[in-house]
Order: sequence, then structure tokens, then C-alpha cells
Amino acid sequence: MYACTLLLCYLTGQLLGVDGGGDCQLMVKSISGNVYQAGDVVIGGLFPVHMEAPHPEMEFKRKKVNDSCKIFNQRAYRWLQTMIFAVQEINSNPGLLPNLSLGYLAADTCLEVSTTLVAAMTMVTGQDVSLADTDCGSAPTVPVIIGDARSSGSIVVADTLGVFDIPMVSYFASCVCLSDSWKYPLFFRTMPSDAEEAQAMAKLLLLLGWTWVGLVSADDDFGRFGSQMLMEALRGTEVCVAYHEVIPKALFQEVAHQNITDKQWIANDAWVTYGTITDPRNIPSLAGTIGFAVRKANIHGLGIGKSLYADVSQLRITYNVYKGVYAIAHALHDMLACQPGKGPFLNGQCPDVRRLQPAQIHHYLRRVNFTTPLGERIYFDQNGDPPASYDIINWHVAEGTIQFVHVGHFVSYQGSSGKFHIDMDRVVWGGGNRHMVPVSVCSSPCPPGTRKAVQKGRPVCCFDCLPCAGGEISNEIGSLECVRCPERFWSNSNHTVCVAQQVDFLSYNDSMGMILSIISVAGATLTAATSSTFLFYRHTPFVRANNSEVSFMLLLSLKLCFLCALAFIGQPAVLSCMLRHTLFGISFVTCISCLLSRTVVVLVAFRSTLPGKNLMCYVGPIQQRLGICICTLVQGLICMLWLTLAPPQPAERAIQENQRPKIILECAMGSVVAFSLVLGYIGLLACLCLFLAFLARKLPDNFNEAKLITFSMLIFCAVWVAFVPAYISSPGKYSVAVEIFAILASSYGLLLCIFAPKCYIMLLRPEKNNKKHLMTR
Repeated sequence: MYACTLLLCYLTGQLLGVDGGGDCQLMVKSISGNVYQAGDVVIGGLFPVHMEAPHPEMEFKRKKVNDSCKIFNQRAYRWLQTMIFAVQEINSNPGLLPNLSLGYLAADTCLEVSTTLVAAMTMVTGQDVSLADTDCGSAPTVPVIIGDARSSGSIVVADTLGVFDIPMVSYFASCVCLSDSWKYPLFFRTMPSDAEEAQAMAKLLLLLGWTWVGLVSADDDFGRFGSQMLMEALRGTEVCVAYHEVIPKALFQEVAHQNITDKQWIANDAWVTYGTITDPRNIPSLAGTIGFAVRKANIHGLGIGKSLYADVSQLRITYNVYKGVYAIAHALHDMLACQPGKGPFLNGQCPDVRRLQPAQIHHYLRRVNFTTPLGERIYFDQNGDPPASYDIINWHVAEGTIQFVHVGHFVSYQGSSGKFHIDMDRVVWGGGNRHMVPVSVCSSPCPPGTRKAVQKGRPVCCFDCLPCAGGEISNEIGSLECVRCPERFWSNSNHTVCVAQQVDFLSYNDSMGMILSIISVAGATLTAATSSTFLFYRHTPFVRANNSEVSFMLLLSLKLCFLCALAFIGQPAVLSCMLRHTLFGISFVTCISCLLSRTVVVLVAFRSTLPGKNLMCYVGPIQQRLGICICTLVQGLICMLWLTLAPPQPAERAIQENQRPKIILECAMGSVVAFSLVLGYIGLLACLCLFLAFLARKLPDNFNEAKLITFSMLIFCAVWVAFVPAYISSPGKYSVAVEIFAILASSYGLLLCIFAPKCYIMLLRPEKNNKKHLMTR
């Protein structure tokens, strides 16, 4: 308001001077409560040493006298003294600014925007009447200003001084709006913005697992904007705001009145160290409060004399002033270190520190990066903001009073998300918990093996925990989704780990595989023993009468039938899959062909005894061998076509067993038609053999083995007829076991039914092993 008044009066004076011809006189104004010290470079300072400005003269007829500010501000006076102390400390350090002295010009802003602007304009124009030696003035021109304390004052000054390229470094302005580098390119500050505090508070909530919180803000701009920034920082996180209330400033009186003692309070820097709130009546409700405060520092050597203003126990904003002065000093230090020809300005020029231009110090402030004497790293980002640095303050109760206890700190440098260092053992929690971290959640975290399912119509923090589906896992607490297991893996019973799916096949290590292997080897051994018996008695009438050559071929094929069962055991491979069905089909066809040959011989032998018939010439040894070979060759051709066109191959098949998948390793048929032809051909020969044996059932007992063949074929056919439905209905490896069982059962049926009676006679009844007995009807 004053600036506008001065400008209007100045323009009016010029217009009047045209006609009146009088001398034009510059009207200047003293800075209220200024403090000045000369130096090569003079920095300005704006401090609200008083809190009430005088009322302005609205008639503009005369200069207002006795317009001093009122209500002394102890904190701001300490800030002013800190600026003076920092300048003196820098001047006494020859290594920082050699051959250059700092001066200062500080003014009392009276906590009023208009007064602040007048003081700033007077500083940068060098028109302070109290410092002028002549009417034209010789007051120092200030190229950079420390201040202002308030965001509103900083905004006005930054807008105005931006025209003159005057940079300013605020020590207390925290409005996030001042981080707009396009609008306020010359503004710097050592106070973190409110947005940084909101981000830090959101990170603290996440760190402590507090996902269900209430937000209470004051009914003013600071409260509304602060709560808005906090909710913006919480957006996209797992923290939900259960309620947001805007209330009058009598909040804590009402809290104490209603005796609310079960809450954990989280404070921002506005009241976490505000002593007025620590009334004894508030202690039961606010004990254990935790919050953020601007970083505190003990500045060595800083003293303000023995007075009521000498309390330096909470040097927080004071430390910001100290850092601001040192930031300017380090910018000047970098200027002094500039080498001619390598400077940042036109043609490599370096700045003349003794004739300093404001734009030059702004350039170096933008790039300043140093460590304070107290060990803190200071720099400004592209928005002019410093690293966010906060102390974590906890309210302890000792002897009936609140103590602000430092329990940790938070630091967020450029490029990092911030890091907390909190001594949890020193924290006293609110809400009656004291030494146990309070729990504040809408829903308890979902344990591993479950996932979150948001409750309809409620915030995302309120959810149900649903178990993961089969084949999916979650191995973290609070998983949003279950992860599907990779191929050939499945979830364990708790759905927390993917385990390899059980691979199942009939192996030699299985009890079933071992039993079937033993039975198979036992059958082959028994067949070999029978062959040895027939070989030993090959010259006896009983063996010769049974066509020993065909008998040995039958025993050999039976041995192959027993042994082919072993090809079905073990992990399927290409060779074993091709071998098992080929060996099975050929060996069984050879076996049945031998039986068919013997049955035909018996029938022809007895039919040839009829007069006029000589049929034995058609069933001689050569014809028998030829018939067996032809029957076996047909099966061999079928198998060859099968292996050539669509051979059996190892395959995997997934089945569900007890709600868990299992991988079955098996041999895929390749061609169902070929497999059906193999079985069908065996069945055809078996039926033909059964039919012929049935026709020969009434031949003489001592020589006739048609009954034995008939009985063995009945067992054979019964086994393989029962095999089909059992094979289809058996799961996994049991289908292979059914097939092996059918092979072994039919092989044992043939061996025992046909050769057991013969071995009995040869070994236990040798008296019947003669021609006379064989010829007896």
C-alpha cells in the first residue's frame, strides 16, 4: 500500500513540477527499526521483531509521526541476533571470504505485508533516509535479502523484487506455492515446504503401519491447505483417511473436556513444540504425541545476553536464519574462486564482488552446495527448496509436565524418497499404549496365502482376505494379488510356496512296480525252468509226442511275454514306448500261434485215422513252422506300420488328485487304430484257438491236451475282456499296472494250464512217461 502511494505521489509531483517550475524533491522513508553494519557486500534482513504495525495515514496530507510498531516478538528478535552473529562469524573466518567483509541491513517488518514491502523496497533502492548523508542519499544498495518470515510477505516481496532481479532467502516461509520456479525464480528458502512435511508424515504413517487415520485441521488457510497436501500425499498409498474434520482452534480444550485419551496424535511443525498447548489439563490426552519439527541445532557461541530473550533451547527457525546467511556467504565464496576467462557469464567473465549485481548472486545461489559448521549439507533444488530435514519429537511426561524429547530425524535429499532414523525404544506412544506401537487399521493385514478383496462401498483400507485359488500363491503379508505358479509347479497347502508338481509313473521304486517286476521275473524264471525240464526229457515219449519243437517255441514266446512286462515299468522314453507294445503284440501272437498249431495238429491227427483220409501231410513240422511264422509276420507288419506312421511317444497328462494336479508320464498310443488292430489280431487268434480246442475236447485224455488249451484260452480271453474296462477307468500309472497285470495273468494262465500237468508227469509220475500210457484210451 505504501509503495503504491509513493509511486502515485511521485508521478503527481512530476506533473505538477512542469507547470510550477519548482524543484523536484525525492520523498524517502526510514526503515522501521533498522539495524545496519557496513561491509563490502551488505545483505538485507526482514524480521518481525514486533507483531503489530501502526495504522497507515489514509489522507496522505502529512507524514505520520510516532509510527513505531508494537508488541515485541521474542523469537523474531532472536532471529535478528542470529543473522548478526552469523555475519560476524563469517567475517572472522578468513578462509571463507578472504579480503571481503559482509555487512547487514535488517529491518523490523512488524508482521505486516505493507511494512515488509516498504522495508524491502527501501533496502534494494538505497533510499533509507536514516542512513543517507545527503538529500540524494548514500545508503547501501542490498543485492540479496534474508526473509521474509511469513509466506504471504515472501510472496509479495518476491513478486515485487523479481522486477529488479533481487534474490531472497526465506527462513520460515513454507507455502508450497513458493516452489513455483517459473513464478518465483529468485526465491530460495532454508525452510522445507509444507509439501515436504506432508510427504514425510505420509511416510511415517506407512512406516508404522497406520493405515486408518483421522485428519483434523484448523479452520484457516494453513489448516485447509495442509490437510489437502497430506491427503494428496496419501493418495495412491495404503493409508486411508477415516474422517476429515475442520474445527475451531479450541480443539484441545474440547479434547480434554471430553476426556479423549485413547488417541495417538501426530503433529506437524506448527504445534509439536508449541508450549502453550502443554497445559496440565491436556496431558492425559496428548501424552505420547509424535510429530515433526524443523531441525534443531545448538549454534556454538550464539548468545543473546542475560535476559528473558536468551532462551536458546529450541533453535529451529533460528538455525534456518543461520543457514541462509551461510548460503549467501558460500555463494560469494564461489564468486571469489572464479577464474577470469572461465566465468559463467558472457565471454567467460567473472563477477566483480565489490560491484555485485543481484542476478550474479542469484546465479551462484542456485548452485551453492556446502556443509554448515554443524555438519548439515545445504543446497537448493531447481525450485529453490532445501533438503527436507525434520526432527522427530515425542511428548514425554515427567513430573507432571510435558517434555519435547528428540527421538529421531527424517532427511530427504534430492533423488531420494527420504529416510527415517527413529529410536523406537525411546518413543512413548499415546492412546494408553506407552511402550507398544499402536495399531490403527481398518482391516488386519492379510497373511501369506491370501489376497485382499476390497469391501464394496468402503475405502481400500477396508478389505476381506480371500484364500488364493489352487495353483496360486502369495508369500507376503498384505498381497493385493495371488501369483500363479509357473508351469509344472503347484501351490502348497498353505498357498505360500510353489512346489514342483508330482510327476507320476510306474517306476521300479514303487511298491507296485517292485511287485510286478518280481512276478514278471518269477514267471520268466519258471518258464526257463520248464524249458530246462523239457530239454532234459526231450528224448522221452511224453515230450516227443507233444512236438518238442513247437513246445520250445511256445516256451520261448511265453518267456518273452513275461519279460515284455518289464518294458512297461519305468519312466517312459521313446525307445521303451515303441518297444513295449511291439514286443507285447509279437510275443503273444507267437505264443497263441504255437497253441493254434498244436490244436490243429491234434484235430488232424485224430481225424486222419478215418478211412480214406490222409490229412497229416498238411500239418507236418514244416507246415507248423510256416503257419507260426505267417501268423507272427502279420502281427509284425501291423507293428511296423504302426511304428512308421504314428509310433507311440512319451507324453504328459495332468489329472486332479485330492484337488491337486498331478503330471502323469505315459506312452501315448500314437494311433488308436493300430493299437486296436494289435489287440484285435491277438483276440482273433485266441478265439480261433479256443474254438478249435473246444472241438477237440472229446479226444482221448492221455494224449489230448485240447482241454488244457481250452481252459488256458478261456483264462486268456477272460483276462483281456476284463482288461478293457479296467484299463479305461484306471487313473495314471494304474492303467499301466492293469495292462501289466493282464499280460502276466494271461501268461501265467498259459504256462500253468499247459505245462504244469506235463511237468507233473515228467517229474513226479515218471511211470506214465511211456508210449504205452500215451496210447491208452
